[in-house]
Amino acid sequence: MRDHGPTEVGGFAITEADDLTFVQDIRLVRQQCTAVTVAFDDEAVADFFDEQVDQGRHPGNFGRIWLHTHPGHSARPSGTDEETFARCFGRADWAVMFILASGGQTYAELRFNVGPGCAVPVPVDVAFESSFPAADHAAWEGEYDRNVQSAEAYHDCDWMQRDEQMFGSPTEFAWLDAWEQYVTDDSCLEPTAGEP
Repeated sequence: MRDHGPTEVGGFAITEADDLTFVQDIRLVRQQCTAVTVAFDDEAVADFFDEQVDQGRHPGNFGRIWLHTHPGHSARPSGTDEETFARCFGRADWAVMFILASGGQTYAELRFNVGPGCAVPVPVDVAFESSFPAADHAAWEGEYDRNVQSAEAYHDCDWMQRDEQMFGSPTEFAWLDAWEQYVTDDSCLEPTAGEP
């Protein structure tokens, strides 16, 4: 998906039920993207959360790890990446931002949002050369084509206006309310096997 188009692309990692750091799948939602931004559709994110809960998954298995690509060779997060990560994933007790650049460079940051809080880079490994039974490139391309729209209309905007148009204000993220509902629902606070 990183190489299927010229823009950034973002998604959510789905982890094993008993290992919250082992990503078993990646899901895209509808989004508008440029070479430097990703804006998720709020309704699509809320639908994704509902779908995952309906499948019996705990929000900790699909709403903690934000993945996105950089079409350049640097995987270092931008200021916008850091601000978006803090704003959109700051309600979870911990979350991960993962970036994969076009040259294969990676960056991952683990942020703890409880207690004194902290953010630390963490090592990651991407097995590009490994094949696995679930690999389905045609299905992945279809998922990309259904969900990722290039937002070239924003190309001529100045940076402040573009940030406001692409990311909105913190109160405009309907899916944040869905996350808040899931994490405050007593049934969702029961840890899955292996979760501290």
